[in-house]
Amino acid sequence: MLEPAASFSELTDRFRWQVPATCNIAELACGRFAVREPERIALLHRRADGETERWSYGALQAASGRFANALAAKGVTRGERVALLLPQAPETLIAHLAIYRMGAIAVPLASLFGAEALRYRLEHSGAAAIVTDAAGLAKLEALGDALPELRLRIVTGEVAGALPEGTSGFDALLAAAREDFETLATGPDDPALMIYTSGTTGQPKGALHGHRVLPGHMPGIQMSQDFMPQPGDILWTPADWAWAGGLLNALFPALSLGVPVVSHRFEKFDPERAFALMRDHGVRNAFIPPTALKMMRAVSRPRERFELALRSLGSAGEALGREAYDWTRDELGITVNEFYGQTECNAVIGSCAAIGVSRAGAIGKAVPGHEVAVLGEDGAVLSAGVQGQIAVRRPDPVMFLGYWNDPAATAAKFIGDWMTTGDQGVIDEDGYVHFIGRDDDIITSAGYRIGPSEIEDCLLAHPAVRLAAAVGKPDPLRTEIVKAFIVPADGVVPDEALAEEIRGFVRTRLSAHEYPREVAFVDALPMTTTGKVIRRLLREEG
Repeated sequence: MLEPAASFSELTDRFRWQVPATCNIAELACGRFAVREPERIALLHRRADGETERWSYGALQAASGRFANALAAKGVTRGERVALLLPQAPETLIAHLAIYRMGAIAVPLASLFGAEALRYRLEHSGAAAIVTDAAGLAKLEALGDALPELRLRIVTGEVAGALPEGTSGFDALLAAAREDFETLATGPDDPALMIYTSGTTGQPKGALHGHRVLPGHMPGIQMSQDFMPQPGDILWTPADWAWAGGLLNALFPALSLGVPVVSHRFEKFDPERAFALMRDHGVRNAFIPPTALKMMRAVSRPRERFELALRSLGSAGEALGREAYDWTRDELGITVNEFYGQTECNAVIGSCAAIGVSRAGAIGKAVPGHEVAVLGEDGAVLSAGVQGQIAVRRPDPVMFLGYWNDPAATAAKFIGDWMTTGDQGVIDEDGYVHFIGRDDDIITSAGYRIGPSEIEDCLLAHPAVRLAAAVGKPDPLRTEIVKAFIVPADGVVPDEALAEEIRGFVRTRLSAHEYPREVAFVDALPMTTTGKVIRRLLREEG
């Protein structure tokens, strides 16, 4: 827990980790409140019909107890993997809590995954059970007998016709089960959660976390939300609860602080509806990934049209950039707190406007409790201002236990006690970390090493650009040239004249070696389910 401080140095000097010997995510996020304040509101779920369900901590505790008993009755045991293929919904949270309470391992999966992506993750994790909805069940049915270890399927909501063999209804299981369930006294290092990496390069890997991952997140999340909790705080995120951003940057930290969470399923992210949702529920705290924030720039006069109560705003997942930083301050009247981490070790660098830790173009400073450095190719710690790979020193409560069934990949992630990130960065004289780009995304042109983030940020400043990505294209003279893929703003007709205008725009604002020598206009950018641009696919496209 971080208590408000007058300065970053005060915050850092007085911080000490206190991870309890008995540690269970469900107890931290729900159980202790259910005992003390059972009627306290934990979840405000906005349904598709516009009505709002209000779930108290006591109701979530009772429902998760029923579901834990139901899973146990179906033969699910401690340590087994239970997949969740669900959107933001009460059933998703109930299932998570139940899995942690019984000592099983939750494997969240994005609803947008196709059949092959699901098959790989379910097979790789050896999942014994899955909780999904009708849409997810249809994808599973398409896989036929490809998953022999997946012996139990549970479906939420209504399903047309009879349930397939081996499939049970979520509501029916809850109705038939007892709500009394004793939460296992798990330890900090007992496995709790396995989140698959985004898969921007190569096959996704299952990053396994212990129950300490929740307390490990708290300093970084409290910093990025300007010392949440404050009276009246209510948090919302559009981030899918299937990845670390939705679960560990928003849902579980808020619940563990007693802050109600607003949930809603967007079939497709809609900036206008997002603003309306925040207005309708009096959202004071938000975690909005950079891609979503950049899309929200298309909404004109948001402060005039929506009476927002925002007190704090955090953003992470990709580089935010100066353009989105300035837009948020100018148009929303709030300073966005950018922060940084990975699936394997999250929320280790952050900003906090409340104490003046904020700088456009920087991802923040090392969060209290985490040791961060920039390493050279030999693993040596580099001086301020020198570019290298961002790394985090172990032991660290937020760091993963390892990759599932892949000790070689786990070992390769480390240089000594430094967990490498594969991200290039620089730490300046004031301790701010500046993200340059993924190792694989760095563009080498005429002897220069160019990060795509700065180019993309400059492109976004052009009024004709809605979204942009920059990659390196092989070139016999320069090794690579910069190529930009641009999604035009609404109403813009792309042509060669606009492409030349954009090239000149970047050339005059950055430098002659950084401007995109090629510009391609596209309808959309390829993205992972976490909203990260898959630049590998753009490079392959050429």
